[in-house]
Amino acid sequence: MTSTPSSTVERAFEAALYAETDTALDTGASLLAADPAADDELARRGREFVATAWRRGWQPADVVRFVRRELDDAHVRLASALIRAQTPYDGPRGPRWAAQLDQLTAEAAETAEATGTAPRTDRFSHATTVLELYRLLLRLPALEPLGEPTRRPDSAPGTGPAAESRMLTRIRALLAKAEATGFPEEAEALSAKAQELMARHSIDEALLAARAPSPDAPGACRIGVEAPYEQAKAVLLDAVATANHCRAVWNEPLGFSTVVGFEADLEAVELLYTSLLVQATSAMTRAETAQRAGGRKRTKTFRQSFLAAYAHRIGTRLAAAAETQVTDDLLPVLASREVAVTTHTDRMFPETTTTRLRGVSDEAGWTEGAQAADRAQVAPR
Repeated sequence: MTSTPSSTVERAFEAALYAETDTALDTGASLLAADPAADDELARRGREFVATAWRRGWQPADVVRFVRRELDDAHVRLASALIRAQTPYDGPRGPRWAAQLDQLTAEAAETAEATGTAPRTDRFSHATTVLELYRLLLRLPALEPLGEPTRRPDSAPGTGPAAESRMLTRIRALLAKAEATGFPEEAEALSAKAQELMARHSIDEALLAARAPSPDAPGACRIGVEAPYEQAKAVLLDAVATANHCRAVWNEPLGFSTVVGFEADLEAVELLYTSLLVQATSAMTRAETAQRAGGRKRTKTFRQSFLAAYAHRIGTRLAAAAETQVTDDLLPVLASREVAVTTHTDRMFPETTTTRLRGVSDEAGWTEGAQAADRAQVAPR
């Protein structure tokens, strides 16, 4: 009996995908390596795994982030290639999805430019990488569907995607400068200006939506919360989300938080959280260097306590800043949007639990972290 490409792939899958042993993986990889005619069928089945991930609620950035967390760079490159290959077969997607695909394409181009071509491996090693990736994709759990936030029709000059792009470009530029400067006072001033623009953008969007015949509806996005010290990072993200009229729900096993809110606020949360995390890491490194110069060696407890204090202090200051943004005439509009966000969150996550922050035991780390948060203060306008 002659083996067909389909039967080769099936036998390899039966051997390798449902068992964790190296022996099973080697058996499947050997079958694939010995049959070059099966390559096209193997790639087609990979696209099927990607399409199944979409049906389970995953998005391109989620898959790549999870593969990077669990496997190696070779698997990340393969996952990215499969996602891009699947794109022509997908239905229409929203702008956030398109932005994720653009990011994958840009990263692939950067890799190709840096290395010339993708690293070449022998057929057995490549087949092993493929099966390891497919085994991971096969076992992806179902996630809460996100959907794209609905957007109001453009109703006035200076609104809509073009104006929004200009606003976000200004905010990104300010935060990039805050991250790059070595002067705390300058970082504070730049972050304060960025938060001012975020608050103004959010309130303008809320007022325009209230006047529009078809108001916006909340949506959601996922933001990676990476190890180490992911608990403190999740607390920081929650603080930023709350200050910007959003809700954050942390999925610790999968390494991300789902942030629920209106689109302008979701964008603000992504930008501000990323910037504050960069600033916190930079400040922590400087503080840790000073501590080591004084003879300290407890790096892990220092860092955990530093980031926990930073997150706590930033949360306090962002909450205070947020309160000063709201005038009496805005209360009804913002209250209705808060109800909409809460309702959407409860519908997506009917069951949530709270967790206690662990490993915060270093007094010097806590003090340094709180002081760093003060220097990164995001002041009200």
